[in-house]
Amino acid sequence: MPRRAKLIPNAVAVNADAIASSAASKPGDELLLFEALSEGLEEEMERDPRVCVMVGMGIGAAMTSLRPVIERMNMGFLLLAFNQISNNCGMLHYTAGGQFTIIVVIRGPGGVGRQLGAEYSQRLESYFQSIPGLQMVACSTPCNAKGLMKAVIRSENPVVLFEHVLLYNLKKRIPNEDYVLCLEEAEMVRPGEHVTILTYSRMRYHVMQAAKTLINKAHDPEVIDIRSLKPFDLYTIGNSIKKTHRVEECMRTGGIGASLRSAIMCLSSQDVPTPYSGTLEEWTVVQPTQIVAAVEQLCK
Repeated sequence: MPRRAKLIPNAVAVNADAIASSAASKPGDELLLFEALSEGLEEEMERDPRVCVMVGMGIGAAMTSLRPVIERMNMGFLLLAFNQISNNCGMLHYTAGGQFTIIVVIRGPGGVGRQLGAEYSQRLESYFQSIPGLQMVACSTPCNAKGLMKAVIRSENPVVLFEHVLLYNLKKRIPNEDYVLCLEEAEMVRPGEHVTILTYSRMRYHVMQAAKTLINKAHDPEVIDIRSLKPFDLYTIGNSIKKTHRVEECMRTGGIGASLRSAIMCLSSQDVPTPYSGTLEEWTVVQPTQIVAAVEQLCK
């Protein structure tokens, strides 16, 4: 199991609810999600001279005590480096008897875009989930994007940060003060009583759109952004596991949601390459109407 992420002193580690409250009540700048990611990265590079950004040679750089941030224009092409990520990034610390600490951040855009075709619309969460020693998180808002970016850079583990290509232009106010999120904590987006919906990344917004319809139909859904894809926040999830219902954009077979036990119902993208056709592409991804129908069926 990965070691717990370590946060250095002088950073304010807060939970998601505190961040949302702070952003709403304190002065701050409105940032797009991709700007929040960039700001978090730049601040960490200024704070720690070991932090650097590179595409290749990342594992070797980490072995020399640098803290590389490996950026890809599209996460789909990380498959070209799967051997390095699996056999080196995730395992080298253990197979080398602790001689090396591989502190690496792998980040980039993924998910189903707008008619980008199959190669540029891949969701690789399930590919990397089984790699020992590797942590995974997925951002969904400018607030948690910056907080997670800073956290993954400060972590003592190799971490993959999944960013959704369609969320980069999402704009929200974030706190001015320095803050770092926990890499093993889910976010309670909306408390509810009738049904629990677990989601992450862009599906958070489809779920919240469906939640508005469900509320009008006298349902009270609880929405949790699991955010920490590996390891799961079993404490938060466990509090609602008896009424769990989950929604994800990952593939149905072997997807992130498939790893959760005691499943009641699972909605996910189809097990097909993402079509270029806009209409067909939309059919492969879970839509709010499907979420509403599933919840209504579950609550009968």
